[in-house]
Amino acid sequence: MTVEHWSDLKCHPSTRTEVVRAIGVLVRRSSSELQMTFRLDGDIPRVRIAPPGVPRINPELWRHTCFEAFIAVDGQQAYHEFNFAPSGEWCVYVLSCYRNGGPVADETMRPQTAVRSTESRLELDALVRLDSLSAIHPHASLQIGLSAVIETSDGLSYWALRHPADKPDFHRADGFALLLEPPGPEG
Repeated sequence: MTVEHWSDLKCHPSTRTEVVRAIGVLVRRSSSELQMTFRLDGDIPRVRIAPPGVPRINPELWRHTCFEAFIAVDGQQAYHEFNFAPSGEWCVYVLSCYRNGGPVADETMRPQTAVRSTESRLELDALVRLDSLSAIHPHASLQIGLSAVIETSDGLSYWALRHPADKPDFHRADGFALLLEPPGPEG
């Protein structure tokens, strides 16, 4: 069995853009995987996107157009941050609590990504193997934060499920607004 959830991201009020109309995320969770499809609707030629390349680790993705997922076991302070860029670049951060940690260069944690784009829509699929995070993740309730940094011709905008602060801050646990229970025994 797979758990499925659709969420709309909201633009932080301090960072408006005319280029992006909407960003939504479809999340599917099985016992072993977390699959996300980020869908950006807007004037895609005005979104600044690095050209496709060889998938590699880049810890500076959050400075440009990228999609992000924050994954925490419900009730724990520790979490993982995944950054996915349309170029194929990616990064995983392991944090023991709020912003305490850093990137890890572990190819076993590399997400699988695919990108589709038209003049009005950009979609990025990302697949994260939960057992690469820990033995607990596949069987635990997970708090998920979903977000995006979008660089356009009119600047940066910050999108998330929930913005709990005056300034954009995706690391706040109260922004991990999606609770995903583990799937039933068939998942």
